[in-house]
Amino acid sequence: MARGAFSLTGRTALVTGASRGLGFAMARALGEAGAAVWLNARDATALIDKCDELRHAGITATPAPFDVTDEQAVAQAVGKIAGDAARLDILIANAGIIVRKPVVEQSTADFASVVTTDLTACFVLAREAARVMVKNRHGRIINTSSVMGRIARAQVPGYAAAKAGLESLTRQLAVEFATSGITVNAIAPGFISTEMTAPLKANEEFYDWSRRRTPMARWGEPKEVAAAALFLASEEASYVTGHTLVVDGGMSIAM
Repeated sequence: MARGAFSLTGRTALVTGASRGLGFAMARALGEAGAAVWLNARDATALIDKCDELRHAGITATPAPFDVTDEQAVAQAVGKIAGDAARLDILIANAGIIVRKPVVEQSTADFASVVTTDLTACFVLAREAARVMVKNRHGRIINTSSVMGRIARAQVPGYAAAKAGLESLTRQLAVEFATSGITVNAIAPGFISTEMTAPLKANEEFYDWSRRRTPMARWGEPKEVAAAALFLASEEASYVTGHTLVVDGGMSIAM
């Protein structure tokens, strides 16, 4: 367990989209720092397996299966966590989806489904978590954005629009809760090796291009995003709010 400045001992965290990829890496990082972590996804079986994995590593982990787009389920889950733990200190709103199709082939429903999951659900999660955090005068809300929220790529209009909106929402929430002991920040990963990006990495032409496009000439690893989440969740980031921490190997700053 982490000691000193980055210790999260005594804290309770909810991480959505935590049955794999970035979500699981961030949940592990918070747990290793001492937090009791609640892992969310829709697949209850997968969550049980992941919680068992964390428990074997000495981490207090509890499954919280629900659909982040179900407003009632979100409120019930946050209420249960706050009731069982008597607190909710950290929310990482990480669950997301992407639809990759040319714009002329995307339906309005395709676009709306991405915005609902990647933006609206983050608002609902933050609102419900804030109800608890305001009472305790402490909270850390961290949204998972993307470099696609600030630079464009073809065939992902809903995803790019949702992530841009999420960064704006992050700033708005940060201002609203600034005097309530709550910080609100976002992390914008570039290309990270996860299950979600596996099809892109398997495309040799695209993978080679993306590495050339990145000044560090490589993709990132989930643990590198998790380290950013740990910082923003810790007391070391107590004066950081409304910020989007880009973890992309320099991709978004290079021509």
